[in-house]
Amino acid sequence: MSDPKEFVAGIDSDQRRSPVRVAFVTRRTSAQVKVNREDQVQTYPEVLFRAVLAIELLAIALVFFSLLFNAPLEGIADPTHTPNPAKAPWYFLGLQELLHYFPPVVAGVLVPSLLIIALIVIPYFNINIEANGLFLKDRANRLRWFYAAAAGMLIFLIGFDVYVAVPPTVVVALAMIVAANSRPDSPSKFRRYLAKRPLAYWIMTWFLFELIVLTAVGTWFRGPGWAWVSPWRNY
Repeated sequence: MSDPKEFVAGIDSDQRRSPVRVAFVTRRTSAQVKVNREDQVQTYPEVLFRAVLAIELLAIALVFFSLLFNAPLEGIADPTHTPNPAKAPWYFLGLQELLHYFPPVVAGVLVPSLLIIALIVIPYFNINIEANGLFLKDRANRLRWFYAAAAGMLIFLIGFDVYVAVPPTVVVALAMIVAANSRPDSPSKFRRYLAKRPLAYWIMTWFLFELIVLTAVGTWFRGPGWAWVSPWRNY
């Protein structure tokens, strides 16, 4: 039987240099962990500093663009004249596009709620508890579930004539097939990146891709009567 490890108490701030030491952090020392790799960093101050820096840079960029470009506002609303089509603000056009195909309860309540709940709950599933790649474990079984879900989604969209939502679904499905046939040690950096993406990543990617496409279609390709029009023609 090997001798038990001896844990010696001491004062130090470098956990890599003394990994078995019980360190008492005093006012004159720092709790910072000095590492070369940054797979994990402390919430304070590293992550907090990066978040504050990102917020400040975004605020500066928004102020800069607001000085260069005017907001895309139309004229004063006329209660005696309703424009055709009556479009929502651009950030709601994706939802308005869905309302063109589905009942209000489905497009406005059910679909967004299910997506938000899924993004909140999925990180706590056993398949994603360590944020591993979706297809790195139990690949054959997960591929079967993926093909069934992708086929069901495509049948659902085509059945309701939601053809504008089909291309994003196909593109994300093809990317997931590439990820399923990639390994973390693949020669291609892009394939290594795809292989490590968890399920929540793919759902969020599909959601954002669909939102961008639906917003673009509602902005430039919908004319009078919500009919399909060409954006380069004046109606």
